Amino acid sequence: MIGLLILWQVLAMTVFAGAHVLPGPIAIAKGLWSDRTYYAANILPTVIVAAKGYVFGNLIAIVLALIGTVYPPTEGPIMRVALVAYGTPLLAVAPILVVICSGDAARVILAALSVFFTTLVGVQTGLLQADATSLDVITAYGGRRWSQLFKVRLWSCLPSLFAALKIAAPSSLLGAIIAEFLGADRGLGIGLVVAEQNLDSVRTWGIAVVATAIAGVAYGIVDLIGQWSMPWLSRSANRS
Repeated sequence: MIGLLILWQVLAMTVFAGAHVLPGPIAIAKGLWSDRTYYAANILPTVIVAAKGYVFGNLIAIVLALIGTVYPPTEGPIMRVALVAYGTPLLAVAPILVVICSGDAARVILAALSVFFTTLVGVQTGLLQADATSLDVITAYGGRRWSQLFKVRLWSCLPSLFAALKIAAPSSLLGAIIAEFLGADRGLGIGLVVAEQNLDSVRTWGIAVVATAIAGVAYGIVDLIGQWSMPWLSRSANRS
């Protein structure tokens, strides 16, 4: 990483010198410090929208995955609708949502759409990969699909669930930033648009660095929660 930063700085001072395209890490760091009040005012609105979209999108995906597992006839329609939602570009849906919804609702929906499909597939895959022998034991003792769900499937699904939630954390932030491209009072997305229009490459790269750092922190937090929730996986890895 240090080598890459040094190479980046050298390229900025030689090949891209005066091009205003690739500022060096030193210039970006100075820009981050001088614009610290600017970032303090614009980070929170984006993070709030991303967090709301993360919660709603993942919650809906988990509920639909549970329904599709307990009631198999609904699995096909749910996945088809989810695939259509995933395949539709966010920038194509965004103008419609902006007209229909007021306030931050449109941006929250776009952030939710960014995480919905990944979590749905991850949770459904984990639910369906439950140990067949354990499911047969539940059935032999008179248990039905709900008993299988709560006593076997949910536990076997946890690794896949947290894998999907980790991927969804940066995705929700990206969805919130893209949603701000179409208009917002404050936020990293609208700041990025303004910086690009003003050819302010230092602030453009600064926003990219800040967004990357936030996404990395969110990913790490979900990973820590997953390790805390599944201590048996850590013990198995240590034994192996």
